[in-house]
Amino acid sequence: MLQRTPRNASIGLGVLALALILAGCNGSDVNDITDVFGSNAHSGCPHLNYNPNAMGLQKIRHIVVLMQENRSFDNYFGALPYAPGSPYHAGVCSSTDNQCVDALSCSVDSSGNYTCTNSNPEADGSAAVTAFHDPRYCIEPDLDHSWTGVHEEFNFEDPNNSLNGTNDGFVSQNDKTEQSDGPESADDDDTMGFYNQADLPYYYKLAQTFAINDRYFSSVPGPTIPNRMYELTGTSFGHVVSEGESLPPVTPTSYGYKPINGTVYDLLDNNNVCWREYIEDGLTDQENLYGEMFRFPEPPDFQTVDDFEAQAHSGDLPSVSFIDLASDTNEHPPDDIRAGEADVADIISAVRLGPAWSHTVIILTWDEGGGFYDHVTPPAATPPDDIPPGMCADNSNPPGSQTPGNGVQCSDSAAEAQKLCSMASMGEKCAGFDQYGIRLPFVIISPFARKSYVSHTVGDHGSILGLIEARFTPGKHLTMRDGSANDLEDMMDFDNSPSLHSFVSPKTAPGASSSDPGCAGMSSTGAWMPDNGR
Repeated sequence: MLQRTPRNASIGLGVLALALILAGCNGSDVNDITDVFGSNAHSGCPHLNYNPNAMGLQKIRHIVVLMQENRSFDNYFGALPYAPGSPYHAGVCSSTDNQCVDALSCSVDSSGNYTCTNSNPEADGSAAVTAFHDPRYCIEPDLDHSWTGVHEEFNFEDPNNSLNGTNDGFVSQNDKTEQSDGPESADDDDTMGFYNQADLPYYYKLAQTFAINDRYFSSVPGPTIPNRMYELTGTSFGHVVSEGESLPPVTPTSYGYKPINGTVYDLLDNNNVCWREYIEDGLTDQENLYGEMFRFPEPPDFQTVDDFEAQAHSGDLPSVSFIDLASDTNEHPPDDIRAGEADVADIISAVRLGPAWSHTVIILTWDEGGGFYDHVTPPAATPPDDIPPGMCADNSNPPGSQTPGNGVQCSDSAAEAQKLCSMASMGEKCAGFDQYGIRLPFVIISPFARKSYVSHTVGDHGSILGLIEARFTPGKHLTMRDGSANDLEDMMDFDNSPSLHSFVSPKTAPGASSSDPGCAGMSSTGAWMPDNGR
């Protein structure tokens, strides 16, 4: 996710840009921007006659992508196999052991206290910091999840060689950039913190009931915007930063980024597949309206989360849904993790209790790791294209803009890529788009999901595109990344629908409270109050 202050400072410019487009293109005025959304039980998608005898992947009628913010696998699910009554065990997992979780290496005493061996060194030579059960639900300040910072977290001494790193730099990098060292206790380095079943009971119950993946990675070792670009286009076409490049480029004749191979929206439109993006706070929430980078956000393609829940209850869902929650519920630090969990529970329950459940796949994941530790070094990845980091290329002004380095709105990415490249030793290759980012929590909630199942198949956000493409646009993809991605079908059983009757009550999620540990000064929704200096 974004470092908030620069992003929020630019929201006014974004609203102005949208107003200009509305006024210039649609004959509307600025009031249209804030009043276009309302609760609607109908998606606006055309009625489809589905084959009642469909087999395999064709049984899926709806794919719902619910992507939250800034959490690593270890931060949320590192303690999963140690939960009381867990169907899973920890260990070095074979590919066929689907009850094994590659989790933190911990023991738990009779009082529920953890002793873990995963650790990170302190740069000053003091005692290493071991993974610990974090007592705080609100983490402040934010951790380093920049392009350069994440590479240093993977390999602190040689960040351009992060593929051969040991994830040894999380403490040192965050001491250097975010959470400066001073006299500290064993649980002061929040990057090494994790949560358990008492903290996130709904998420833990989901993970124990449906299918999870312990080899799902972010697409880019870096922040939200390039990872969200991969989610929607299969590439970041050279972008590696959020600040300065998150708002859509706008000219009098053009709106939005224009990837050379298009977006998933284009792919679905060209194949007559109906999609929608749902935003919790509507069009005014430009901080979290990620489709806005590529498409002008207006109905019917862009609607609210209230609309989605109404449509889930009615059964009138689009073929593909993308859901973006608001800043106080998307789990980005410093906001309360329980606020997001409760909202997610409501959204999933709306689908589970609706008439479309029997043919729906819900994907719950997070966009990137947010600077939180994970013990698994991300493996090599297929580069999506020939565009290097910081040398953006797009269709903003072809053919010139299709040459790397000539893409629009790329100066901050160019500077960040050069910053990391300058750390390379003599003759060393600069880091590229040939490695996944941090490992992420990933759950499939569906009647087709295998029960209490752990997949060890490597995936990233390209896998989400791969599943959408395999179901709705077979044989067609956007880039080499999603074209080569595993679509994670191993997590599902289409013949038996083993989880058809499985249900995790939304009441399992406690919701946020101002009394939650580490959250003094929170609002009742889980957001930091304005007078907290944020």
